[in-house]
Amino acid sequence: MLLQFDRLANDRTDRVSVEIDSLVIAGWAGRDAAAIEHHIEELAALGIPRPSTTPLYYRVAAQTLTQDTCLTVLGPDSSGEVEPVIVAMADGLWVGIGSDHTDRKAEASGIALSKQLCGKLVGSRLWSYADVEAHWDEMMLRSWATIDGKRTLYQESPVSSLRTPRDLIRRHTGSATLPAGTLMFCGTPGAIGGIRPATRFEMELDDPVLGRRLTHSYDVDVLPVVS
Repeated sequence: MLLQFDRLANDRTDRVSVEIDSLVIAGWAGRDAAAIEHHIEELAALGIPRPSTTPLYYRVAAQTLTQDTCLTVLGPDSSGEVEPVIVAMADGLWVGIGSDHTDRKAEASGIALSKQLCGKLVGSRLWSYADVEAHWDEMMLRSWATIDGKRTLYQESPVSSLRTPRDLIRRHTGSATLPAGTLMFCGTPGAIGGIRPATRFEMELDDPVLGRRLTHSYDVDVLPVVS
């Protein structure tokens, strides 16, 4: 899947096109066992089975990646979740933001199946991971969901609640990096008030140390389920 990014490293910017041939979604990626259990119970309330291990790495078709501002889904049972993403290129690792939008009804039948059914949203800007790795834990993840016409804070958590990208990468590959052309979603915090669908989803990764943010937003277009 060909994606285009504006990259920032050492206060210098460039624009690149990247062919992503491997998409990995790291699930159950929290550092705190109690927080992981809370998210498991949150999903269990929707009938979604417990994971076999944590963290768990789902391979998903790279063709599901999109940088669009509108996502079309089938039925009313899907929702977004903000995540840091890592994009591996020949010149190193880059940090972005994404939403692992998931069909929750299908998730009750199988998480791996549900991961394939919705597009995976990715923002168009990246930071060099080398520029943020030393203060990674000071960054914040937030998302807002428009539900019943009201914009609501949906997620808010320091990224320190999640395993670091480097830790997730080592557990997945056995090395400190990913093969070029790989994009990894790095986990999500729990939803404030529980998981629920929305007509619009907004997200940000806030770096208070360097005074900048990565953002992306999209509308959700729901197709009717007919038989």
